[in-house]
Amino acid sequence: MPPLGLLHMRAWASLFNRLLRPSGVVCIREVHFHSQVSEAVLTSQLKPQHEKSNFIIKTPKGTRDLSPQQMVVREKILDLVIGCFKRHGAKRLDTPAFELKDFDIAGQFDPMIPDAECLKIMCEILSGLQLGDFLIKISWNDVRHEMVARKGLAPEVADRIGDYIQCHGGVSLVEEMFQDSILSQNKQAIEGLGDLKLLFEYLTLFGIAEKISFDLSLARGLDYYTGVIYEAVLLQTPAQAEESLNVGSVAAGGRYDGLVGMFDPKGHKVPCVGFSIGVERIFAIVEQRMKTSGQKIRTTETQVFVATPQKNFLHERLKLISELWDAGIKAELLYKNNPKLLTQLHYCEHMGIPLAVIIGEQELKEGVIKLRSVASREEVAIKRENLVAEIQKRLSES
Repeated sequence: MPPLGLLHMRAWASLFNRLLRPSGVVCIREVHFHSQVSEAVLTSQLKPQHEKSNFIIKTPKGTRDLSPQQMVVREKILDLVIGCFKRHGAKRLDTPAFELKDFDIAGQFDPMIPDAECLKIMCEILSGLQLGDFLIKISWNDVRHEMVARKGLAPEVADRIGDYIQCHGGVSLVEEMFQDSILSQNKQAIEGLGDLKLLFEYLTLFGIAEKISFDLSLARGLDYYTGVIYEAVLLQTPAQAEESLNVGSVAAGGRYDGLVGMFDPKGHKVPCVGFSIGVERIFAIVEQRMKTSGQKIRTTETQVFVATPQKNFLHERLKLISELWDAGIKAELLYKNNPKLLTQLHYCEHMGIPLAVIIGEQELKEGVIKLRSVASREEVAIKRENLVAEIQKRLSES
């Protein structure tokens, strides 16, 4: 897979004015829902017809359809990512041509504070996704070119930095480079190492320094990075490596202080730092692990199913389910006038619905509703006026 990066350069022309203030960026597109209705319609429409049609449905190139199970997993990933972005004060930004899972901070700030927060957010997301152990590598982009062409270092100093290319570690490696007799005599090298030392100080305060590795062999493929760069990789055991996809980095980013100014006619410089979360790569990993483990995924969030053993009880079911909806309870019923009770209960078990409420002639006469735990199959009669409160209590305890 190609390396992860930040926004494509063509996007920055439309984003420039919005990036003049500090902001976090995240966007998700529309989500399509699947229900008993759409399933029934599709089933009827896809029945063989007498006349052969020349109309062929194709998925557009570069896209794919997602099943309800896949959408549940994808939404959970996006919800966690977006929730983390919001926790750190992100503002949402939508563009007509791009679907983003990025967090970017734009503006003039003191050194390394925004950079450290970006790394903190990356750690929070990867920890929350429970993908296993991970490591975030940090470096400069194209170290020697950066040091000589942009920072003005003498070639011999840059070559000395090159001696550390195969080294990796934490603040101890930065300290070692500080003590180097050649590097310690160069102002630009000391300034760069000072920034890294300050970054590790903030990372330690955030409690994530052990997740960060200073690795000068790291290089990003995009030339607009102007400072610290980083990418996150998963640390897999041999067993995990055999069953998982080789997806490379799952998050990456860095500092790109000169990019936005390229699109400003007046050349205003807008310092920026940010990163991208590889949602598609993470989704591929989670999907593969689900297949391997045989894990079952609920495709709905239904909490209560409304059932009846009686014929001609649709009106009572509709009134009851309306009460549940009005109370904010997620509920559904079968779209049939006289469904069999066994069919209704099997549906609950198949869909993983935790509770069922059953109403019949006897319950209606006594002013009660049977509340059934689908997993244990235990039933208890609840007064109708107390039903909502009892359901809410059980749901809060589960």
